[in-house]
Amino acid sequence: MKKLVLAVLATAVLAGCKTSPTGRTQIALYSDQQMSEMGTASFAQMKESQPINKDAKTNSYVNCIAEKVVAVLPQEYASQNWEVVVFEDESANAFALPGGYIGVHTGLLKIATNQDQLATVLGHEVGHVIAEHSNERVSQSSILSTGMQLGSAALEMGNVQYRNEIMQGLGLGAQYGVVLPFSRSHESEADEIGLDLMAQAGFNPQESVTLWQNMSAAGSGATPEFLSTHPAPSNRIKNLQAQMSKALSEQSTAKSQGKNPQCTL
Repeated sequence: MKKLVLAVLATAVLAGCKTSPTGRTQIALYSDQQMSEMGTASFAQMKESQPINKDAKTNSYVNCIAEKVVAVLPQEYASQNWEVVVFEDESANAFALPGGYIGVHTGLLKIATNQDQLATVLGHEVGHVIAEHSNERVSQSSILSTGMQLGSAALEMGNVQYRNEIMQGLGLGAQYGVVLPFSRSHESEADEIGLDLMAQAGFNPQESVTLWQNMSAAGSGATPEFLSTHPAPSNRIKNLQAQMSKALSEQSTAKSQGKNPQCTL
């Protein structure tokens, strides 16, 4: 049974190996169409279950920034008809989904106080999409589920005492040994991609640092990093600053091409 588990996992991994935009090896088992269908269904459900902001000025502002970030995406993504919705929610969050969907919570506008800071967040969230992080997460969950199910069968066949306790231990090990580290990797990768995107759109990349300073001041960094799926704001700032020279050069090139965003709330 152990050999069967390893064979199933190895086959899945080999079949779905890809390389992310930053050169990281990743597993993506699902097709673009499948991921788009998941994104479409999820976004439709969210629009039905969560209140939507109807303020014209707020929506115009968010759409203005989103359009400029989307315009610099790789062609296969830039050509999509992206739908942007502002949700009435006090949490400082935003998200992007495969298929061309962006959601912004009104609470984020209290933290991201100008167009450049909001562009930082939208670039980050769209970065998750173009790096196929959703595909990778779903794929990891599928592999993990397969491994756990086969592992359970092996334990039962072997008549192992305290099988439930062992399974709980495997679950805890899977959570802290597989899922969390990959999620932190996704966040750091999306930060890097998002910084490039917002700079290429003509936004000021230095405001990305201010954004995370705002996040930290608002208390978003209170959770210890080793128990969080997100890197601590101080580490994010350090990484962003390390990439700032390149981002400023990209912004300068964008400005020379006439990209000078003027989105106001």
